[in-house]
Amino acid sequence: MRVAVLTAGSRGDVAPYTGLGHALLQAGHEVTLVTHARFAPLARAAGLGFHALPVDPRAVLESSAGRGLHRSATGAGKLARLVALARSSVMDLADALVEPAEHADVLLLSAVLAPLGHVLAEGLGLHTLGVYLQPLAPTGEFVAPVTGTRSWGPVGNRVSGRLVNAGVDAIFIEAARMLRTRLGLARAGVRATRRAREQQGWPVLHGFSPLVVPRPRDWRPGLEICGYWWPHDPPLAAPLTPLTPPDGTPDASPDGPPAAELPSALRDFLAAGPPPVFVGLGSATVPDPDRTSAVIVSALRAAGLRGLVQRGWAGLHAEGDDMLTVDELPHSRVFPHTAAVIHHAGAGTTAAVLRAGVPSVPVPIQFDAAFWARRLTALGVAPDAVPLRHLTADTLATALRRATQSSTHRDRARQLGTLIRAEDGTVAVRAHLDRLA
Repeated sequence: MRVAVLTAGSRGDVAPYTGLGHALLQAGHEVTLVTHARFAPLARAAGLGFHALPVDPRAVLESSAGRGLHRSATGAGKLARLVALARSSVMDLADALVEPAEHADVLLLSAVLAPLGHVLAEGLGLHTLGVYLQPLAPTGEFVAPVTGTRSWGPVGNRVSGRLVNAGVDAIFIEAARMLRTRLGLARAGVRATRRAREQQGWPVLHGFSPLVVPRPRDWRPGLEICGYWWPHDPPLAAPLTPLTPPDGTPDASPDGPPAAELPSALRDFLAAGPPPVFVGLGSATVPDPDRTSAVIVSALRAAGLRGLVQRGWAGLHAEGDDMLTVDELPHSRVFPHTAAVIHHAGAGTTAAVLRAGVPSVPVPIQFDAAFWARRLTALGVAPDAVPLRHLTADTLATALRRATQSSTHRDRARQLGTLIRAEDGTVAVRAHLDRLA
């Protein structure tokens, strides 16, 4: 079948679909990833077709409106700003989705573009399947991910989920209306379209582990949690000699990737001392990169730890023999060689840390990060989260000592990593497509 995967957003909203798409490609499907132009290399490395969408998500986050997200202290405030920010971009996205949809048999829809995908499916007579990276359906068991972490009680939690869905609907009102006109469809609201799909039992498969978020008991039929979809990591060019630290003990766990797959500069840094702490805020931005970098470096040194600092969209940097600043590297190859990971608790990075089986210190910044940070602490693989708003060298150093010196966090992370690596989240998606075929 000709499969088009529709997604938009940051790298974490795209990379998991490269691994899913590659698995579908190996199963005999023709797969095209439809997303922003800056992510074309990810699709091509996975052997997927690619169709570029307009809008550069990094430019949006670095704009004055994007940086305004940091001025909201509450989840509700951030959601309101996010809705306003996204509404200015979706008109261009909607128009660009028509061409790839016209060449597909089935659309796999991320939560980000599902409202437009429903219109395309109706207008073009296509099958669709939801492939979500967050648990967005209302439930009484936890509050909606983008509204914070404090439970509102069973009724309030369900209300929070409905509010988030209403906020997402609001983003697409004008774009969906335009798309319906272009496809010759009768007028219908985004909310009405979504609710009709839900009442029909529209299937949504979630790409995270049930060990991390168990399926809520009050979810409707058709909503399933099937395991993570891992980003497809292409081979790295590197010497094939083994890496052995000064004490002669191999640095990688039996389940981890060989260090020979890492770039030589990183291999040399790893071999020069004890395992470092990886620091990366992914596609998140920060108000003051220099200050944030200085706080992180001070905390690492106060805790007696070396640092592997990824620049990312936050523009982090570090200097000194005990620090190495790097650009983009596959998390699956780097994390197993670290003592712990400081990260922004995005869905994708959270998954990578769990898969690697190492402790972490979440520094949630925005969107659903607080939700995933809370899951990490609840699972016992991380100490308390240190939100960016409260980040100091002292608080971060304390969390780092707990993460790296506690055998409880380390052992729990290792055990959970082993279980998660045994899962294959692509099986359910492949089975669904087989039924359609």
